[in-house]
Amino acid sequence: MSILSKTLLGMAIIGISMQFHRPVKNLGPGAPDARDLTAHHPAPPEIKTLLENTCYDCHSNTTRYPWYAEIQPVGWWLAWHVNDGKKHLNFSTFADYTPKRAARKLEESAELIREGEMPLPSYKLAHAEARLTPEQTQRLADWFAAVRARIIEAVPATSP
Repeated sequence: MSILSKTLLGMAIIGISMQFHRPVKNLGPGAPDARDLTAHHPAPPEIKTLLENTCYDCHSNTTRYPWYAEIQPVGWWLAWHVNDGKKHLNFSTFADYTPKRAARKLEESAELIREGEMPLPSYKLAHAEARLTPEQTQRLADWFAAVRARIIEAVPATSP
């Protein structure tokens, strides 16, 4: 058996064995979480759809997985990406944030959407519905800003 044949056989064995080590999927509890952003700050249907199509796969407790997530190491990469996204912002547990943190997260979200940094370019490549028009971008960023303003208004002013 040649070195090339042995190398290919070894790679095939490694590739096959990787398929048996799958990451835990981010499938959530099934029912909508009462702590979700839109449970506390109702969104118009268009905004809710935009959130679900552009944000919730990486920034909530429920991810819609594409078929290629079943192939390792792609599944590992997606799991890492989702976990990292949720570490920065999780809309499913948004009500757990302090008002100050919630306001900051919404301000950052509006800014990242406006600047085209979110959704990530790699996500938009595989998800056509996440490619926002300028009007959708503006509406989503404006909604984030409006919710942020309501949160700030609801916080009692502290006396000096």
